[in-house]
Amino acid sequence: MTSEVTTSAAGFWYGEDSRVDAVDVLNALRRYRTAESAAQRRAREALGIGENALLALRVLLDAEEAGRTVNGKDLAEQLEITAASTSALVDRLVRSGHVERHPDPNDRRGVILTASGGSMRQVLQVLDQLDSRAIEAAEHLSSEEMAVIVSFLDEMVRVVDDVDAVGDPARAGRSA
Repeated sequence: MTSEVTTSAAGFWYGEDSRVDAVDVLNALRRYRTAESAAQRRAREALGIGENALLALRVLLDAEEAGRTVNGKDLAEQLEITAASTSALVDRLVRSGHVERHPDPNDRRGVILTASGGSMRQVLQVLDQLDSRAIEAAEHLSSEEMAVIVSFLDEMVRVVDDVDAVGDPARAGRSA
């Protein structure tokens, strides 16, 4: 019987090969996406709203924090949805007490949208805390490591967009 530790066998008691390959990177990316999606799902469930509604609330709170106002057109542009979809979304959020409409002081026909509700702010605060912790994790990286990660993620966006364009003839011409 030998006491040598083999490095080629994968297992708890045996040395693992410490090289990271493309599959390891993609698996880590999938684990992160799963964890992030779960956190957002929990926030949506706590609020009783859908994905676009949560995104809309974040847009409104970010604007409020920056001292900007948001109207329906601004919200539609930010969410990349139609004016009709935005109107329906805002109506639902107003009915549920998450959003309020206010007259625009600069345009008597205009309406300014603001986020409302203490419980909603608490859930979004939790998401903001997650964002802050993610920033802290990224700040531990060197500038070179950050550049590599940003480059990789930008390439992944291009790959996913190209795959989407293959199934969508209207987008296929724009993917080049």
